[in-house]
Amino acid sequence: MPRQQKGLTLIELMIVIAVIGILGALALPAYQDYAIRAKVSEMLLAANACKTAVNEAISSSADANVSGALPQVCDSQTSKYVTRVTVDGNGVITVVGNHEALRGSTSASANAIALTPLQAGNTPINGSTDGGKTIADWRCGPSANNGLAVKYLPSSCKAS
Repeated sequence: MPRQQKGLTLIELMIVIAVIGILGALALPAYQDYAIRAKVSEMLLAANACKTAVNEAISSSADANVSGALPQVCDSQTSKYVTRVTVDGNGVITVVGNHEALRGSTSASANAIALTPLQAGNTPINGSTDGGKTIADWRCGPSANNGLAVKYLPSSCKAS
């Protein structure tokens, strides 16, 4: 009477290990990018309070020149993933991420997101002349100086 085989042969085991290795090699980078994008989303959440403050400062100003007041409307916030939040004289909010908390996928020179206030017609606000005007929308994207890589931006930032 022939013996029945119990378990896997060596070649079958090697094939299973190779398939698992290939799947792991494909899945790990995709998961790492997904995890970084989730952390970058917190950077955008940190800017929400500043967006409200900038909107209020520009639209309720009686003076056309609000460029001097805008940098003071928002307190810089820090968190595990956010190093600082700043506002310039035109109301552009820059959120700088903590590249160490983002697991080294960003560098100290490429870890910022900029939110630009826009008037109707997608014209950026000019802090020197647009006080008292309404902000129609915000443009989100990598900062001009040390912008975060586009692949890490949330989909709401990539579309604008």
